[in-house]
Amino acid sequence: MNILNAGIAGIVATIVFTMILMMAPKMGMPKMDIVSLLGSMFSAKPNPVLGWMMHLMMGVIFALIYAFLWSSGVGAATWVGGLIFGAVHWLIVGMAMGMIPMMHVGIRSGTVQAPGLWMTGNGGGVMAFMGGLIGHMIFGAVVALVYAAL
Repeated sequence: MNILNAGIAGIVATIVFTMILMMAPKMGMPKMDIVSLLGSMFSAKPNPVLGWMMHLMMGVIFALIYAFLWSSGVGAATWVGGLIFGAVHWLIVGMAMGMIPMMHVGIRSGTVQAPGLWMTGNGGGVMAFMGGLIGHMIFGAVVALVYAAL
């Protein structure tokens, strides 16, 4: 496992994923603004710098987990392996979204809407679920392809 390559792959994949999330409303998908959600976690007023830092950090951590699993013989750093890891990743973190209100200052103060399980609480329903799933699968594929290329 190469930690530096996994970190680079995580940053690249997180940027690609976040760009897709930003374009989602323009493609008829619900707004899934994870950067603002993370940026308002410790204050009712959103902090975009903090949101980006937290999102990039989580992308790197997940890329490190992917690389560790691949180097341990679980799957492979291929685009198919990345798609599968991304789908499993979304199923796990989507459940964690339902727990965010317990520790999110912006949600508890009422200034930020709770995302709900798999971001479906923002009025997006199945579209939000599918958008998040596709986004995470793209994240996984990008991590795999960049990691393998490096």
